[in-house]
Amino acid sequence: MLTGRVIGQKHRRIANVTKPNQAKRFHRRPPPPHKDRPNLICRPTKTDLLAAINLTVPDVIAPGLRVLFCGINPGLYTAWAGHHFARPGNRFWPALFASGFTRRLFRPDEERELLSLGYGITNIVARATVAADELNREELVEGACVLRRKLAQYEPKCVAILGLGAYRSAFERPKAGFGLQPNKLGKTPVWILPNPSGLNAHFTPKAFAQVFSEFRLSVLRGTLIGDGRRSNTQAEEASAG
Repeated sequence: MLTGRVIGQKHRRIANVTKPNQAKRFHRRPPPPHKDRPNLICRPTKTDLLAAINLTVPDVIAPGLRVLFCGINPGLYTAWAGHHFARPGNRFWPALFASGFTRRLFRPDEERELLSLGYGITNIVARATVAADELNREELVEGACVLRRKLAQYEPKCVAILGLGAYRSAFERPKAGFGLQPNKLGKTPVWILPNPSGLNAHFTPKAFAQVFSEFRLSVLRGTLIGDGRRSNTQAEEASAG
């Protein structure tokens, strides 16, 4: 199986053939068990991953959530699986568990169980790409408008955006840092967390657990406390640990 990096080198031209506004608005079912070994889940082939370009993954969302986690956009493995943060090596689900958001380690196909805990998942941009850097600024800005409408409709208590660079570009906040932002999206407080992709080498699993824990403690207080500059410093210290 090719990694996302290799696919990006060999098939970047293919990945950009379909325009963003022509993205396929459907998703695939979870991968079936291996026919000879039922306890093993099938892995995608190179063809499977290429076929997942521009597919979308349904939001895990409901009115009045405590936290709406917002990724940048689905990767090809996630789009193939039909579940958020499904690629092996992604740190989102382990970070939720390590920080106490969940009492056990959830599988990606258990994502809808988050709703009963008051959490949900969406993305800034819906379509899947080989890498997030394939998204242009116009797509990110358009995705920011879509996210604003979702927040107005579903009214979560807070939105946690998983990716500082994407937030800076999408919401035109070039000086934003990690943590609580001084500017809300409508009535919704915004907290920035690092991108949990396995390709993010700036944060160790321990650092992810620390910054997710900081966020969870602020959520539990009922009032998000602090400012972006302070949280950014704490995140950098965690990354270096």
